[in-house]
Amino acid sequence: MTDGNQALKKAGLKVTLPRIKILELMQEPENQHISAEDLYKKLLDIGEEIGLATVYRVLNQFDDAGIVSRHHFESGKAVFELSTQDHHDHLVCLTCGKVIEFTDEVIERRQHEIAVKHNIKLTNHSLYLYGTSADGKCDHGDEEA
Repeated sequence: MTDGNQALKKAGLKVTLPRIKILELMQEPENQHISAEDLYKKLLDIGEEIGLATVYRVLNQFDDAGIVSRHHFESGKAVFELSTQDHHDHLVCLTCGKVIEFTDEVIERRQHEIAVKHNIKLTNHSLYLYGTSADGKCDHGDEEA
């Protein structure tokens, strides 16, 4: 049994071809922070005849099951990434839409300190930072993922 099959069964989802194909694509590093529409296009590119409505339905099921995380960046459309990654935050270029993942121990520590100060026990958190290229030239498309 493949890892994908095990992940689906563990989440209580039936193993189906659309779920397996979508999960396989989501496991590719270049497909993190991908929209349902872009995932659908990639499926078409590899010859998979899975409808857009099915892609949306599967991603919603994966989100409910904790397999993927849904993010709403400034673009206004939801993007998805696998939930199996360690906690990280996001820096989003408003010029090209590139999403840069980062971790920072100081930021993490301060978030916990602030929660304690206000008598809040953190159960979850996310941080999105937005900006444009500091030198006015967006060259994020040249960076490797």
